[in-house]
Amino acid sequence: MLTVTAINKAQAKEKQYRMPDERGLVLLVRPNGSKLWQLRYRHDGKEKTASLGQYPDVSLADARVKRDEQRKLVAAGTDPVAVKREEAKAKAVAVANNFEAVARDWWNHWKYARTSTHHVGQTLRRLEADVFPKIGTRPVSEIEAPELVEMAREIEKRGAGELAKRSLQTCSMIFRYAIANGKAKRNPAIDIRPSDVLKARKVQNHARVGAGELPTLMRKVEAYQGKPTTRLAIKLMALTFVRTGELIGARWSEVDLDAARWDIPGERMKMKTPHIVPLSPQAIDVLRTLQTITGDRDLLFPGERDHAKPISNNTILKALEIMGYQYQMTGHGFRGIASTVLHEHGFEHAHIEAQLAHAERSSVSAAYNHAVYLPQRAAMMAWWGNYLESVAKGNVLPLRKLVA
Repeated sequence: MLTVTAINKAQAKEKQYRMPDERGLVLLVRPNGSKLWQLRYRHDGKEKTASLGQYPDVSLADARVKRDEQRKLVAAGTDPVAVKREEAKAKAVAVANNFEAVARDWWNHWKYARTSTHHVGQTLRRLEADVFPKIGTRPVSEIEAPELVEMAREIEKRGAGELAKRSLQTCSMIFRYAIANGKAKRNPAIDIRPSDVLKARKVQNHARVGAGELPTLMRKVEAYQGKPTTRLAIKLMALTFVRTGELIGARWSEVDLDAARWDIPGERMKMKTPHIVPLSPQAIDVLRTLQTITGDRDLLFPGERDHAKPISNNTILKALEIMGYQYQMTGHGFRGIASTVLHEHGFEHAHIEAQLAHAERSSVSAAYNHAVYLPQRAAMMAWWGNYLESVAKGNVLPLRKLVA
């Protein structure tokens, strides 16, 4: 029988050799210094060897316990090596079908239909940070709705309610993919309405000054002494009242100065459908000035350090703060001011909503209707450009004459 002292002293200088214990247990000693426990047994008339682990991770006492367990299988007519092989196979299948593995397969399939690399990367990072730690190792076919609820509430606890809702939506897409590929039979996410398990999100209006303060604001924008591109960005935002993300991500390839229009692709829009911005003469003047500064680059407003990335929303907020509008005005606030003024001057609500890209986007046909009311919107945007130019000079345009 082996002893711990004998095992510790054992060394193989050139060739490996086996040190027998009893009842088929041996210790394989290798020249590289490793020592491996083995059980030698016969099954169906053939000699076989089963690995029981490496010494000292598996002690002498533990090796003898494992030996006795394996010998019981042999006595019952079962091959321990075959059992281990089946267990390994089952484990591999389980790993391949756990939620994380299926989710990564889904992501690799889904990403090719997306054009925003930022969104693609962000989706995976959110899964890795919030979803995989909770349900990643669970078999995708065994996950139940309460597990998803617990996951979503954990995200909500840190104040990320909207992210919790999106995580549930992403999980639902992953379960649909699993069902389509034979790895699950049902989608537990469809049993959950975010409103049933998450707190209602309070709608927050973006800070903005009143329409009466617009003349002073526009004069301060004109007098801004910071970077010229920042001043031009704020002017263009006021003239077009697009969302901040749509402005700072703008590319010269989207702008047609001769046609006086800016075509924003669907992947950059909040509602994921294309949007046309008719350009007033004032907006075109801003763009022609900007063209002399950044016209040789892809982005209208490239970052100062990395020209491949746009400026941040904070660039505009900081400029407004310097002008004296901290907590009083945001880039997004121009949308609210424009809506108020245009409504007050009698423009059609439908035309204003279309230009704000508030039109209903629940139908596939919406993707083909991005040019709706375009002539009326072009006239409205030209009026808006004249209005901003006028108030900046201290003039006030009379109420627009409505056509009967």
